[in-house]
Amino acid sequence: MSALRTACQNLIDLLESIAELVSYLLLFVRAFLSPRAHTAATIVALSSQLAAHQRRVEHRQQPRPRLSPAFRVLWVILSRVLEGWEDLAQLMKPATVKRWHRQGWRLYWRWRSRRRGRPSLDQEMRGLIRRLSRENSLWSAERIRDTLLLLDFDPPGEDTIRKYMVKPRKPRKPSTTWLPFLRNHLDVSWAIDFFTVTTLSFATVYVFLVFEHGRRRVIHLAITRSPSMAWVIQQLREAMPFGEQPRYLLRDNDGIYGHGVALFLRHCGVREVRTALHSPWQNPYVERFIGTLRRELLDHVIVLNEPHLQRLLGEFIAEYYHVARPHQGLGGDTPIPTESPPHLDGPTTLVATPVLGGLHHRYERWAA
Repeated sequence: MSALRTACQNLIDLLESIAELVSYLLLFVRAFLSPRAHTAATIVALSSQLAAHQRRVEHRQQPRPRLSPAFRVLWVILSRVLEGWEDLAQLMKPATVKRWHRQGWRLYWRWRSRRRGRPSLDQEMRGLIRRLSRENSLWSAERIRDTLLLLDFDPPGEDTIRKYMVKPRKPRKPSTTWLPFLRNHLDVSWAIDFFTVTTLSFATVYVFLVFEHGRRRVIHLAITRSPSMAWVIQQLREAMPFGEQPRYLLRDNDGIYGHGVALFLRHCGVREVRTALHSPWQNPYVERFIGTLRRELLDHVIVLNEPHLQRLLGEFIAEYYHVARPHQGLGGDTPIPTESPPHLDGPTTLVATPVLGGLHHRYERWAA
């Protein structure tokens, strides 16, 4: 009740100030329309102070009268048009009237410069953002924006997309700075690495990757339960047919490679580059890909056996990672470049193709 009473009292005070200002302005206009404008303005100035003094007596305001906003606006106007107004000010100092003028000027320009907010987003784009985030719970705002760009939409910024996502993700930690060597030799360098997967029967399966840096493309993938040096050399033979080998190949110091892998690479004309001990950040592209596999696939499925793992990885790479997943390092493009969609006049519809049972989706724009 007290809050309601205070609100009602504030509304009454506002209405009284508006009525008082209107009465002052009418008196002011009537006075200036008369032949004796200066005398009339002086009468207005003295009358307003007398009225304020009478209100102080009636409401027992001590020690100074309460000067309403209408009174202050009137005296700001008088200070601009009435000569000698300083001598007429009896309830306040001339410096006070000047301060009221400065405050009003600041309030006016604050109102003129107020923030308009972000432009509203059309209903179709909001629906697309919600759909992509709902159907792909692992996707971030950056991924949704890149996907919309691939589909020839004009998406908003990442902050706006994050606002309309159904389940916004926490921001990821920034990636480690790449080595200058990698930046200068992306198009002529590959990387190899192992990672392990545990099956339903608690068996450990080793996955061997051959990864191209230039287009972030998986050149070769193989699975085994007992890796060896000879097995790795055979996988490299299959990944590097004659004339398609890289100039540099990055690898760690895993004991599986032995001395034979280095000798094989030297005979193929490939320069081997080893990372420092316990420094996986020196081979960031393949490590990032392995992390992507775990976050977007392996953490959400139960691997039954080796053929099941082979099918999952093959479908993820061939039907999603290479052709539908946008990469920030490629300017939002995919590892296997896709043709720009034809320009469609008129309304369009977004068609989704599930990948891995709906864990991810591929999207195409069709004419409605």
